[in-house]
Amino acid sequence: MAISPELLARLEAIVGPSYISIDPEVLKHYGHDETEDLVFPPNVVVKPGSTQEIAELLKVANQFKMPVTPIGARTGLSGGALCVYEGIGLSMERLNSIIEIDEQNLQVTVEPAVITQVLREAVAEKGLFYPVDPSSMGSCFIGGNVAENSGGARAVKYGVTKDYVLNLEVVLPNGEIIWTGANTLKNSTGYNLTQLMVGSEGTLGVITKIVLKLIPLNAHNILMLVPFFKAEEACEAVSALFRAGIVPSALEFMERDAIDFALRYVEGISIAVPDAVQAHLLIEVDGNYPEVLMQEAEKIMHVVEQFAIDEILFADTEDQKKALWKMRRSVAEAVKANSVYKEEDTVVPRYMLPELLTGVKKIGDKYGFKSVCYGHAGDGNLHINILKGDLTDAHWTHEVPKGIRELFELTVRLRGTLSGEHGIGLVQKNYMDIAFSKVHLELMERIKHVFDPNNILNPGKIFPDHL
Repeated sequence: MAISPELLARLEAIVGPSYISIDPEVLKHYGHDETEDLVFPPNVVVKPGSTQEIAELLKVANQFKMPVTPIGARTGLSGGALCVYEGIGLSMERLNSIIEIDEQNLQVTVEPAVITQVLREAVAEKGLFYPVDPSSMGSCFIGGNVAENSGGARAVKYGVTKDYVLNLEVVLPNGEIIWTGANTLKNSTGYNLTQLMVGSEGTLGVITKIVLKLIPLNAHNILMLVPFFKAEEACEAVSALFRAGIVPSALEFMERDAIDFALRYVEGISIAVPDAVQAHLLIEVDGNYPEVLMQEAEKIMHVVEQFAIDEILFADTEDQKKALWKMRRSVAEAVKANSVYKEEDTVVPRYMLPELLTGVKKIGDKYGFKSVCYGHAGDGNLHINILKGDLTDAHWTHEVPKGIRELFELTVRLRGTLSGEHGIGLVQKNYMDIAFSKVHLELMERIKHVFDPNNILNPGKIFPDHL
């Protein structure tokens, strides 16, 4: 799809010549995220600086029926920000202000390109806590978190992005600007358009302001790394901990290969992992009373000691805690440094985790691929990294997708679903028939059509190619 001189002139008139580019290297840079090795450059990159500029851009795009793909920090893993139909790459990077931290009402209003960690640190300085912490929080944008309904390690206790979004300013595909809700903790006034926008992956509107709920910051935490001799038992322990009345602030699973990759990739972290250890659980509890946390830690030890484990490592200092978290958050990067990979984001009820893990390995054996598994076990969310390694392009293209389909079918049989936090985007859309009936999918398509009748906004995402 070509961009006409007339359309380029219209776009330049809106944002100014400094914020528009058709340079091939720039287009390539904005044409990829962290999804496999996929690259889909737009025809033009536009960088608006305000809600009004975005409104004017979308009016013009709608008039020309030109695809528009919102682009954030490009840390996504489902291809949600890829310009699969070329068109306009709408980079949100200039909208990066924390507008207001409302300490009286425990709320914050931000623009979409605020980096998640920057927001967390800004509110922490005021004794407040924004709990959502994806592994890429040091680089991902809040707007992308809202678009994908991101979770992270502490979702097990505190919830995911949707649990903190109170209100959104959104530019609709026709250029109209709306606020979706109200800055209140309760709202039973009409349809919940705020929650409809959360997780919509940039297909219904462009989010330009976000009002988030905050909570008080806890003063203390205890972090422990528990080594298991059997990976399935590590998964079994997850459900056992909750059945014992323990609600950790984080509960992460890493099988042996995941932790080995991370230790090789991250400098300055040294943890002895005996050959017989197959998996680890990284468990955190937090609160304001150290004596209560010690009681919870003792209770955790009592539960995990019922399984075959090695010596538990307690992080005694803040540096040790940071090192353990850095190791966990670096797993995806470490895997990618070793091989092209496909990352599946399955989620099942916690008790089903052992069966899911066992099934993943059997499916890998059947279709000839190796997988590295880790994830937010406390939520039942297992990230499955399928490595290309030495597989031929033909095997990668034709055989591995058959295995992925079986993997998703297993997940749904276990009462789970396709994605816990990464979204559907481009790479999972043709598996949506596993999770949803034709009626479900047609309802979603009708909603899309109401918002975006000309299908200009992030086309080619979420919906299967053939219903």
